[in-house]
Amino acid sequence: MRSTKQRNIILDIINSSYEHLDAYGVYEKAREKIPNISLGTVYRNLNSLENAHLINVIFDGSDKLRYDRNENHQHFICTKCHKIIDIYDLDFKNVKTYQNNLVMNYKIVLEGICEECQKEE
Repeated sequence: MRSTKQRNIILDIINSSYEHLDAYGVYEKAREKIPNISLGTVYRNLNSLENAHLINVIFDGSDKLRYDRNENHQHFICTKCHKIIDIYDLDFKNVKTYQNNLVMNYKIVLEGICEECQKEE
């Protein structure tokens, strides 16, 4: 994959964010550095970065895709407000095989009601 200024900025935005931005959120932040960048350019670069396994894509349950750093962690997604919370303390680090199958990667998503939404009820 060819490195471009736009792609590098988009990757940096995702890698430095803990907000789980959607494409429009990435676009807004990219415009701060490249004012004339188009939303289409952002979408194309997000797809390229995903295909190259440099970023992760999360479906938040509200028909939005969110983008995240490509690091080993899991997520909790609130089914009410669609907030995404990073989880780093589930212990699956030693999962190398499952029923004699080689495990290369895994994704675990916990779904439920976040603390803030529980307080509102």
